[in-house]
Amino acid sequence: MTKYDIIIVGGGILGLSHAYHALKAGKKVLLLEKNSLALGASVRNFGQIVPSGFGERWQTLGRASLRHYADIHSKADISIRKEGSIYIASDNEEMLLLEELAAINKSRDYVSVLWNKSACIERYPNLHPSYVKGGLFFPEEWNADSRKTMPALALYLQSMGMEAGYQKMITDLHATDKEVILFDNYGEKWIGDQVVLCNGDEFSLLFPELFRESDIEVVKLQMMETVPQRKDVVIPGSVLTGRTIRRYESFKECPSYHGITEKQNKSDYEEEKGIHILFKQTAEGTVIIGDSHEYAPVSQSDQLKPFETDEELNGFMLFAANRIMDIDYSMLRTWNGMYSQSKNGEIFTRTIDGRIHIATAIGGKGMTGSLGWAEKNIQTILGL
Repeated sequence: MTKYDIIIVGGGILGLSHAYHALKAGKKVLLLEKNSLALGASVRNFGQIVPSGFGERWQTLGRASLRHYADIHSKADISIRKEGSIYIASDNEEMLLLEELAAINKSRDYVSVLWNKSACIERYPNLHPSYVKGGLFFPEEWNADSRKTMPALALYLQSMGMEAGYQKMITDLHATDKEVILFDNYGEKWIGDQVVLCNGDEFSLLFPELFRESDIEVVKLQMMETVPQRKDVVIPGSVLTGRTIRRYESFKECPSYHGITEKQNKSDYEEEKGIHILFKQTAEGTVIIGDSHEYAPVSQSDQLKPFETDEELNGFMLFAANRIMDIDYSMLRTWNGMYSQSKNGEIFTRTIDGRIHIATAIGGKGMTGSLGWAEKNIQTILGL
C-alpha cells in the first residue's frame, strides 16, 4: 500500500494551499475530498484576494499569497485576474480613514494610491457621483472567479504530482508512532506520515468533543449575481464601499477609527445584518454583489437557516447598491455562503498525537490568506 508523506483532508482553498507547499517541498501528497469537487466556502465567496482588508499580521500573509498566486498564474490558467481593488469613501469620515490607511500602507511598503472623486469616476463611470468622496486604490490585488479557480487549482496541483481522491469522507483515523492510518466511508484505507484536516466536517466527526468545545462560530452571508451587463459596462477589480471601510480589520488600525465607529447606531439594520456592499464583475460580464453577515455558535448553526434566503435582506442590499452604482440589477442567481471562523481571529489549530494536524475555520480570510499561512504551517509540520 502506498504511504504518503502528507495527506490533506479537504479540497477547499486551505487544503489546496497546504498541498501546494508540500509539493513544492518535494513531498508525496494525497488530497482527499468528501465531494466530487469543493462545494463549501471556497466556492461561495466573493473571490477577493485583498490583503488591504487585514491588519499587519494577516496583510503580511496575504501579500505572500499574492506572490504565490502570481507564480501559479504564470504557469496555469486558474481564473484569477490582477485588476486591483478600490475602497470608495462616501463621506469625510470614510475619506479620513482612507488617508490614514494610505499612510499605514506606506510605512509597510504596500502600494496604495489615494484618488479624488474625479479619478474614481473616470475609472468607474457607473458610480453615482453623489455617493463618491474619493477612493484608495490597491493595484497589486487580484480577484478570483472562485467556482472556476478551485477546480483549476486542483488540476494544476495534480500536474505537479499531487494525487487526489474525491468522494472520500474520512470516518476514522488513528496515529501510531510511525504513521497515521485513515479510513473513508467506503472502507478504503490510507496511510500517511502526517495528516492535515482542513475541513470542518471531518473535524466535527472525528473529534466531536474538541469540536464542540472550540471557539468556532459559523457565519452566514448572502450574495447575488446579476445578468451580464451591457458591453460598455466595465467594472475592473473589486469595488468596496463605505460600510466596508467602517468594517474591515485594516481600518481598525487607523487613529480615527474608534472615534468614528463608536458613533454608529449598533442596532440599525445594516449593523445587525453585517451588511457592506461590494461589487465585482466576472469574466462573463455579470456582477457579483454582496454581502451580509449573521453569526451563531457552531453548536447552534441551524439557527442561521443555512438553506433559506432572506429576500428582505437581498432587497435591502440591492437598494443600497443602487444608490452606489448604476448598473442592470436584474438577477441571474442568488445564494447563501456559510463559513466557519475562530472567534479569536486566527485559524483554529490543534495537533493530536504529533501527526494529526487540524487547521480549519479560517473565516473570511481564506482566498487572501491561505497560501501565505499554509506555507508557514507546512514548514512547521514537515520540520523544514
